[in-house]
Amino acid sequence: MNRAFNRKKDKSWMHTPEALAKHFIAYNAKFLGNTEVDQPKGTEVVRDAVRKLKFQRHIKKSEGQKIPKVELQISIYGVKILDPKSKEVQYNCQLHRISFCADDKTDKRIFTFICKDSESNKHLCYVFDSEKCAEEITLTIGQAFDLAYKKFLESGGKDVETRKQIGGLQKRIQDLEAENSELKKHLQVLEEQLMIAQVPPGNSMSSKTPTDIFDMVPFSPMTPLVPLPASNGSAPPPPARPTEIRRDLFGAEPFDPFTCGAADFPPDIQSKLDEMQRQRWRGSKWD
Repeated sequence: MNRAFNRKKDKSWMHTPEALAKHFIAYNAKFLGNTEVDQPKGTEVVRDAVRKLKFQRHIKKSEGQKIPKVELQISIYGVKILDPKSKEVQYNCQLHRISFCADDKTDKRIFTFICKDSESNKHLCYVFDSEKCAEEITLTIGQAFDLAYKKFLESGGKDVETRKQIGGLQKRIQDLEAENSELKKHLQVLEEQLMIAQVPPGNSMSSKTPTDIFDMVPFSPMTPLVPLPASNGSAPPPPARPTEIRRDLFGAEPFDPFTCGAADFPPDIQSKLDEMQRQRWRGSKWD
């Protein structure tokens, strides 16, 4: 890592080695964002990135957007950028990928570092705004590099390779978790489609003909009888036309003496009825 703005070589470190090797040092700052740069190091490179991100942030501020606050956790393994409330990791910049770190002497609140992205292999410049700790944060990152380099020399380079393998495994785990999440969503959609296919339509029961307790269709005189086809395959005979005279249960026509005519009775019965009618008339006349 290269540090800009001519640090003194006899500058004493601000933290104990154990604090950065076994734990981390936390700082709060405002995050202006990151942008791609052409070179992995250089004062002019970071100054151009700072101008670009300041201009973008000025536009967002005019639109009412505030600069987000973040928490920086610095250790010999890298710099983590987290949400200060939820502690969710937004960026994890491994130390061996950071190639340049600097604080701006013209604006003592600004500090930056350049990190190579693990997925795109692009060099990204991260820019932060800290009103009081810009120089201190830069020195802390420099101390983390110094301790990491000493550990690298003591382990003969094995420690760096181990961290690379761990980083690769962590990336693989994240990819598998994302793939598992997509498969769960697809499975849930298939289960919902299967449940919908098994549910019968809402009007399927409404068209069924109601039956009585013996599972018989009730008889209705208003329902026309549909003739069945003959067994020999010929056309069924036409239905018989209903008679105009209603009959009783045994098929006989009902008797009504007041509506019957003379031709409706046999001659002997008709003559007796006539005689009874005349006698009744004579009796009523002389009374």
